[in-house]
Amino acid sequence: MLSRRTLLTAPAFLQGLSRSKPNLLLLMSDQHRADWMGCDGNAAVGTPNLDALARDGVRFRHAYSSTPTCTPARAGLLTGMSPWRHGMLGYGEVARKYPVEGPRVLREAGYYTTGIGKMHWAPQRNLHGFHQTLLDESGRVESPDFQSDYRAWFASEAPNLSPDATGIGWNDNTAKPYVLPERLHPTTWTADCAVRFLESYQRPQPFFLKVSFARPHSPYDPPQRHWDRYTEARLPEAVAGQWAAGNKPRNSQRDDIWHGDVGRALTRRARIGYSGSVSFMDEQLGRVTEALRKRGWLDETLIVYLSDHGDMTGDHYLWRKSYAYQASARIPMIARGPGADKGTLSDVPVEIRDVLPTLLTAGGVPVPAACDGQNMLQAKRPWIDLEHDVCYDKTNHWTALTDGRWKYIYHAFDGREQLFDLVNDPQELRESSDAEALQLWRGRMTAHLEPRGEKWVRGGKLVPRPASMLYSPNYPATASSSTAAAEK
Repeated sequence: MLSRRTLLTAPAFLQGLSRSKPNLLLLMSDQHRADWMGCDGNAAVGTPNLDALARDGVRFRHAYSSTPTCTPARAGLLTGMSPWRHGMLGYGEVARKYPVEGPRVLREAGYYTTGIGKMHWAPQRNLHGFHQTLLDESGRVESPDFQSDYRAWFASEAPNLSPDATGIGWNDNTAKPYVLPERLHPTTWTADCAVRFLESYQRPQPFFLKVSFARPHSPYDPPQRHWDRYTEARLPEAVAGQWAAGNKPRNSQRDDIWHGDVGRALTRRARIGYSGSVSFMDEQLGRVTEALRKRGWLDETLIVYLSDHGDMTGDHYLWRKSYAYQASARIPMIARGPGADKGTLSDVPVEIRDVLPTLLTAGGVPVPAACDGQNMLQAKRPWIDLEHDVCYDKTNHWTALTDGRWKYIYHAFDGREQLFDLVNDPQELRESSDAEALQLWRGRMTAHLEPRGEKWVRGGKLVPRPASMLYSPNYPATASSSTAAAEK
């Protein structure tokens, strides 16, 4: 395994390898909470391929999604910027073009760039510097003439079937086994495309390949065999903090609620489907890394795995994402390959903005000054900032800070504060009464937000912000200010 020191000396970095720069493989899932992996201590959930990546590389156990919904998280991944800097403070549209875009920077540095799976950009065929993309955009159609590559393929393979035949909505908390042949599942299709790319790649350039699975995001619809493995499993049960009683009533009688107690049986059913989706995704991800191994490229490729955010799956009577709590904001983050010391567990707080600088450093490409992120393999920071604009309801609007040991949350709607001691209370069941720690973290938040102006800090004190501010002043003017309402 190459050392971190070697990672930064590009000319000597790849002696004996087939190319002058490493290949870069970005493996991504959607809505995968960090504690739903064997390597994170969840013995009930089978993730052997992710566990193998962790054994052979670095796992970051304090990794977060700063703005834990799909589009702002993906803006951070694309740009290497913090939410305030790339401009998306909540769930809106990824801008048409940013000053820094990872695929474009890598393309200009000599990489052949390909994206497969879910991008969640607008317009949906926007390449942001990729040479090519093959898209699975779930059910999103944001222009009359758009059809994703997955759905076009599905129509040619099964013209008399519907890709939505399982009948679960994109944000439902219900679950059932996939009703169609497994080969038609979008998780299979995404891996098939990635495997074919790796098996047939003959270009002289190193590649940057992004493989972005749309699961385990709902619908929770794993194939029957992955459903069956969890029907009798001892899965973790949902937890509810002492502070969460107000979330217990359902906000709706629909299946796509954002808060509500649906009962132990239905919560378990959701977790069976979610677990099956995680294991199915892990299995298909393993096919991709195996294809890399068969080409002899495994050890000369930097592999990074992450998710855009987590999934509450009923914890604290909450569903979906967009919250500062661990199940929503904490994500899996693993790096394997050149520069990633084997079998390392990192305690440094890292975030999605750090992925692009990590990939660029590995490729010997200068990190643009506009990037806020750091190379994760050498990152040093005391804490990371989190935030989300109004989502689902005016009361769900917050900013937060965490170092992985403590978490401070400021609820913008009414100024309510929460402090959690994550070492002694990792499930956030009790609000800490440590006055000294509260004062410390409140001061850090005040200093963090003060440069944004008096709407955020006035007279040296945090002030409530009940009004929505979806985009910061840094949001690129070329982008539409409308929101993408198809999915939150």
